[in-house]
Amino acid sequence: MVMVTKVPSRPAAPRRLLRLLLATGVAATALSAVPQAAQASPAAPAAPVAQATADAKSGGATLTVAVSQSIDSLSPFLAQKLTSTSIHRLAYEYLTNYDAKDARTIPGLATAWSPSADKLTWTYTIREDSKWSDGKPATAEDAAWTFNKMMTDPNAATANGSFTANFKKVTATDPRTLVIELKKPQATMTALDVPIVPKHVWEKVGDFSKFNNDQQFPIVGNGPFVITDFKVDQYIKLKPNKTFWRGAPQFDELVFKYYKDGDAAVAALQKGEVSFVPNLTPAQAAALKSQKNIKVNDAPGRRFFAIATNPGARSQDGKTFGNGHKALLDPAVRKALFLAVDRTTIVDKVFQGHAVEGEGYIPPRFGSYFWKPENAQKRAYDPAGAEKVLDAAGYRKNGEGKRVGKDGKALDFRILCHATDPNDKAIGKYLQEWWGKLGIGLKVECLDSVSDPWVKGDYDLAFDGWSVNPDPDYVLSIHTCGTLPATPKDSGATDNFICDKEFDTLYAQQAVEYDAAKRADLVKRMQSRLYDTGYMNIMAYPNALEAYRTDQIKSITTMPEAAGNLWGQDGYWSWWSAVPTASAASSGDSDDSSPTGLILGVGAAAIILVGVGVWAARRRRTSADDRE
Repeated sequence: MVMVTKVPSRPAAPRRLLRLLLATGVAATALSAVPQAAQASPAAPAAPVAQATADAKSGGATLTVAVSQSIDSLSPFLAQKLTSTSIHRLAYEYLTNYDAKDARTIPGLATAWSPSADKLTWTYTIREDSKWSDGKPATAEDAAWTFNKMMTDPNAATANGSFTANFKKVTATDPRTLVIELKKPQATMTALDVPIVPKHVWEKVGDFSKFNNDQQFPIVGNGPFVITDFKVDQYIKLKPNKTFWRGAPQFDELVFKYYKDGDAAVAALQKGEVSFVPNLTPAQAAALKSQKNIKVNDAPGRRFFAIATNPGARSQDGKTFGNGHKALLDPAVRKALFLAVDRTTIVDKVFQGHAVEGEGYIPPRFGSYFWKPENAQKRAYDPAGAEKVLDAAGYRKNGEGKRVGKDGKALDFRILCHATDPNDKAIGKYLQEWWGKLGIGLKVECLDSVSDPWVKGDYDLAFDGWSVNPDPDYVLSIHTCGTLPATPKDSGATDNFICDKEFDTLYAQQAVEYDAAKRADLVKRMQSRLYDTGYMNIMAYPNALEAYRTDQIKSITTMPEAAGNLWGQDGYWSWWSAVPTASAASSGDSDDSSPTGLILGVGAAAIILVGVGVWAARRRRTSADDRE
């Protein structure tokens, strides 16, 4: 999904976000996989059944994952948050998947694919051994119906419409053959991150903008797990799909349990009430490393952490709205703010070394698309330089040491902060100090949900963060003009209202470029342009810092397999491959009550976990880990 990254070029209604970036070597694969018919037996982790040992055979084992991000929707047509899309990866197959080892494209619901000579017609062979959990076969007709619904109903295109915006016609010529005709070449045809749904269930749905798919269980799917129960901000439960074509998962139940407080989740891990906790703070990770039966995973992540600037909220009908500070429309002000951010201190002091200093939009994990500015272009920490930029642009200090513009208005900004994210709060204090020396005021506004002011354009700056997938289209698209809301009353797929014609031109070029090297170059040029405009200040690429109980989980697959993450993968490998220990298999049971007490003494920082909740009508940004 990650739509153009919040993905571009959309239908008139909301186009949705982030479906993303290509991992090292993936660019070449996802795009150059074009000519080949994918093999039916991809390189993927061994099936859990094959991995299982005699002492860990199905015995009631439950794998419980602590989460703190609310679910925006259980409808694959609406869901955009990482927790929701991660669950959909478990419940529904996509046409293709990403190999756990290196993120190259491998078969999913489709076993093979091939383009016509002009790359305008793509033919997919649908596997014969995939069934819906209600026993009906999964066919090409289900895929054709899914895509056609997105093409004809703007509400069904909310989450992933960018993938089908260029589709001309989609047909199922027979139960095993899907044909997609394009208006122009499209580079994402082997990376269509769209959950395929069962036509016989979804064709009965009326209003796709209101149907959250959370009233009737079990939910029919064809992925490795079946969603069996859901309680808002409490839990979501899944059972193994016994007929899954790769083999059923080995844990008897998978539970995502909601914790608003991060320390409480860590305490629950210590007591064995949960099996896994993601998004640890450095202090929590350090404390857990010495705990018996707990393993901490610290690996390069797939996210970036940034400051987003309100460039002047506007809609496609030309109307402006919101109350963003007008001074931020001046490139000189954005450049000065950029120069007065010490990324080294942020990595060392806030992330305590569990991150890499930020520069380009795409994290270094995605080697083919990773970009770094040249020395002459780089905006390194230079407070003296920031002073000169502001002086030259006419923003002088008054008698009280405050920077004011020619209109006499002080440079006093607000920054939206996620109340549940300790990194936002910590960095906010540094920004107040650094920018304060320039004579710029900063109010850090920490909210449980930043969604409403964000969508309304009622902010100056905001802490922003996205997870990037193995194809760059989606995360790039969320900064295109086509993702702006149709009118001020609508919601769009835009991240923060950026609309830059040069960026749009490059986006359109990369979207149709099948040559991997040429496309990677265009993506890097897009990042360069985004960097120069100063609308997005990428401060860090945080590590995946997570922990699990080894007395509950015997083995589990990271992605990539060498130094990879477990939570939020571009696939279902972690939970599908997880093998319970003998003790977990014999005594596993789930406790729906919220744990109390035993709060880990690592300070007041709360960890940003992922969780559950219901989505209303507008895009919500309740945590820094909003998107896939």
